[in-house]
Amino acid sequence: MLIWERLFDFLGIVGNLVVDPINILILFGAVLMGIIFGATPGLTATLGVALLTTITYGMNSSTAMIALLAIYVGGVYGGSYASILINIPGTAAAAATALDGYPIALRGEGGRAIGVTTTASAIGTIIGMLFVVTLSPIISNFALQFTSYEFFLLAFFGIIISGTLTTPDIVYKGWIAGFIGLFLATVGRDLLQFYPRFTFGLAELDSGIEVVPVLIGAFGIPQIIQVLRDRTTLPKMEKLQRILPEFRTIARYFVDIVRSALIGVGIGSIPGIGEDIAGWVSYGSAKNSSKHPESFGKGEYKAIVSTETANNACVGGAMIPLLNLGIPGSPPAAMLLGALMLHGIKPGPLISFDHPNFILEVAAILLLASLAMWINGILLARQVVKVLRIPSQIFMPIIGVLCIVGSYAIGMRIFNLYLMLPIGIIAYFLTEMKYPIAPLVMGVILGPMADENLRRGLLISKGSLMPIFSRPVSLILFIIIFLTVMTQLPIYKKVKVVVKERFFNS
Repeated sequence: MLIWERLFDFLGIVGNLVVDPINILILFGAVLMGIIFGATPGLTATLGVALLTTITYGMNSSTAMIALLAIYVGGVYGGSYASILINIPGTAAAAATALDGYPIALRGEGGRAIGVTTTASAIGTIIGMLFVVTLSPIISNFALQFTSYEFFLLAFFGIIISGTLTTPDIVYKGWIAGFIGLFLATVGRDLLQFYPRFTFGLAELDSGIEVVPVLIGAFGIPQIIQVLRDRTTLPKMEKLQRILPEFRTIARYFVDIVRSALIGVGIGSIPGIGEDIAGWVSYGSAKNSSKHPESFGKGEYKAIVSTETANNACVGGAMIPLLNLGIPGSPPAAMLLGALMLHGIKPGPLISFDHPNFILEVAAILLLASLAMWINGILLARQVVKVLRIPSQIFMPIIGVLCIVGSYAIGMRIFNLYLMLPIGIIAYFLTEMKYPIAPLVMGVILGPMADENLRRGLLISKGSLMPIFSRPVSLILFIIIFLTVMTQLPIYKKVKVVVKERFFNS
């Protein structure tokens, strides 16, 4: 009976959203904006969500979520345009799509490829939405059993795993970036005793460092500098032919779509990883399961269907830890967390009590965004693709101005610009030295959660850490963190090689 009640509530929310023409206008407009951000090399879904967050400051929470989730969904999907047509991934999430998408376009089938990826992306988003609805009550009930130490370990795990999986070379760099973000989160008066920390006597820092200016600076400024520095020349694009997909092609790859959607949801649920990892994992899985793996990289439809399904299913996956635990599953979801806080919504185990229908509302918006994405993608593909012919260097100064306006708009504080610009420049140099930015952002967002819960736990246990080892959930989290760190140390790798040589090669 509860399932039917939940289904009727969900359909009721969908109906309430659809009957308002303003919501529909914002939905389609934000999806189109997201597609443009995703399709334009140098712009990303994360940056789109960041800039739109400041515009939604005066909106009610429902309208704001429509705009933000729509630009998120559109941005993840839009990256496939540039990957397929010009072999330059519009977003990191679409990098795997370029391997087979561009060879398909060279055969004169670019329109068909876009039609197929559009449908696969919509299906992936819908499957991700289904998991948001079904898994959220289970995870929320489980999280209600958490105490301060569990929340501290969960936040710490989010930072560690993000640093581990997003570092391009040495894992220590990811951890260092995460701890830099963790330090930034401790600036300001602490949440328990209101004692000022690392404020250097500046009254502006008493309330801590604003999340949104940090995120805009960390993601926006490095991209602007890189695009203006590289001055990428775009190759010639072929004319698009048929775009409306042949549904028998989609049916042929149904098994791959389901598998890739499950991969996307699973990876999206891991804190701080993101859509790009989901795309590559799904690509590898599709290649391993193929009867003709040698055709991958030469224009295989199975490849682009798998990567785009996983990318967009990752959106729903990222919502699961964000809504139920307050931990974002991807960089754009991190921006959404900042936006939710701006609108007075605090994600976590109590969200079902504070806002009973909010999770269903998010799922309804994802469903509508997937349909709007498909309609926009099919009907407006030829027009949106024209944006790719505009040099990115023209866009970047405009984006720079939007970053400045967006940072200032949060609280109308000029001090936010003093935070955004230096953090953006520091993030650029960290990127150049191959330090990932995602762990830094995770540290800024999860830092208050880790700090407050660790100190509260220590106050309750009178300075003892023994509750970590006496409670099953906290002990499991501690073991996972310990094993994650240990398996990345050089001594572990040396021991692994020695054991392998002695016992398996003897």
